[in-house]
Amino acid sequence: MGGSTVDPALQTLIAASVAFVGTHFALSHPLRALLVRMFGEGGFLGFYSLVAFATFGWMIVAFRAAPPADLGGSGEIGWIAATLLTIPALVLFLGSFWKNPAMPNPAAKGPIDRQPTGVFAVTRHPMMWGFALWALSHLVLWWSLRTLIVAGAVLALALVGAHLQDRKKEALLGKAWSDWEARTSYWPRWGALFGAGAVLWLIAIALWLGVTWAHIHAAGVPAGVWRWVG
Repeated sequence: MGGSTVDPALQTLIAASVAFVGTHFALSHPLRALLVRMFGEGGFLGFYSLVAFATFGWMIVAFRAAPPADLGGSGEIGWIAATLLTIPALVLFLGSFWKNPAMPNPAAKGPIDRQPTGVFAVTRHPMMWGFALWALSHLVLWWSLRTLIVAGAVLALALVGAHLQDRKKEALLGKAWSDWEARTSYWPRWGALFGAGAVLWLIAIALWLGVTWAHIHAAGVPAGVWRWVG
């Protein structure tokens, strides 16, 4: 008789996660040049954003519909590891919005002639590594199948996407991006993270406290320090 033993809701979540990651890769790379010719740079960015939000929304809806399928968790060690991973994840993510040459910008054709500072002294892909650390924080928890699916998708998008972004920027910006690559690193130089700036760290920690507190109400699970406080 056979037949699939995977819950249909989990199948839908897998499909949504593949669509979310796959469309990012397809639109950013093999289809990008064609779509830019069709819609222009601004139109392409709008279309890209629309597809990204649509597939992300589908993934969130599918996640909520999927059964928790509890895997047992990794205990307190897992929670401590997850807590320690999410703080630098926010530092990298927030810092990535300041003078990031990789951000979509139709006018970004000039040379990147500055030295890397802040989170860019850590990695030239701080946003991607912020997502990667968030994904790892959920993978180490070993919480549920639906969490593993979404976290795995985000991890693949972040780390593979960062590598492909380098190839795309080399094609678009040429020597400007190659010079930026020579001054920066794909792999994080974790020792430079504490030099990202005290203000950034304070903002990240404050936001982290708020996000982990909201996690109690959004997911029904206390996270961060709230797991041990109160």
